[in-house]
Amino acid sequence: MCAVLCGAQGSVDMGLFAKSKEPFLRGFLKLENGVPSHDTFSRLFRMLDPEQFRAAFQRFMSSFSSSCEGIVAIDGKVLRRSFDKASGKSPLHMVSAWGCEQRLVLAQIATDAKSNEITAIPKLLEMLKLKGAIVTADALNCQRAIAEQIIEQGGDYALALKGNQGTLHRDVEMYLDDPASKTARSEPWVEADHGRIETRTATVSSDIAWLIEAHRWPGLTAVGKVERTREIEGKATFETAYYLLSAPLTPERLNEVARSHWGVENRLHWRLDVVMNEDQDRSRLGNGPHNLAVLRHMAINVMQKDTEKGSLRGKIKRAGWDEAYLARLMALF
Repeated sequence: MCAVLCGAQGSVDMGLFAKSKEPFLRGFLKLENGVPSHDTFSRLFRMLDPEQFRAAFQRFMSSFSSSCEGIVAIDGKVLRRSFDKASGKSPLHMVSAWGCEQRLVLAQIATDAKSNEITAIPKLLEMLKLKGAIVTADALNCQRAIAEQIIEQGGDYALALKGNQGTLHRDVEMYLDDPASKTARSEPWVEADHGRIETRTATVSSDIAWLIEAHRWPGLTAVGKVERTREIEGKATFETAYYLLSAPLTPERLNEVARSHWGVENRLHWRLDVVMNEDQDRSRLGNGPHNLAVLRHMAINVMQKDTEKGSLRGKIKRAGWDEAYLARLMALF
């Protein structure tokens, strides 16, 4: 964990870190046989039971948050370099629950392929206390069983809706696009950043008794849509996203919920790829990719809980340069 907090990307880096930081490590480890080699680290992560390691992660997270609050975004990410052609092993696919308000990874689970994400999410939800939370997910995971489980666990959902739900998607689209429908509409929400101007307008309707009767979707009380216009360098693109809601959110709240869902991309997946270089990690044998992914999630959470201001990249550099700061990060465990 010390090595990952300082920017290590695999077993070789961990071995180099151990050699260079041996005096620091001896401050809290006996190291009777000296520091481990990179081969030892590699064997450890290949053989370590990822389920047991994941359980340790959950115990670690319980000290930060006993239950989920606000918006919980569910999304998956493929570790592109973790495939193994020799054994026919597909890339590891990690599905994470991201606490948008806490900006923490609340839980994660691994699958072998994108098609298995739907079956992994029920197990992921079981790890969470959802009472009072709003769970968001993309259209792939807009499934009856997932919606029903969220409701049973005391949460609410805002699920993106696309053509994989066939007639339900068509009915929601026709109803919300009809000017005669009974709906509430928000004022345009304009956001400008990095040369991009984005305007979002949300529409919600809870006058959907006919839709509930026709489709009997678990817990459904309202439907909504968010219309997005993005302008970059004078070129504009337009997109409309439709949602199934288990709570009659205001249009303004739906706008917030839809926007917050993308926090899992910007604040988690982007950081893993760009700052921690996860997509270039060549670990692929045994349980190594899974266990190292859990380590990176833990490191991001610790950096997030550190109260000092600064970017993730800056904190990683400081941890490598300042042993007192690294020790303070480790104390958060």
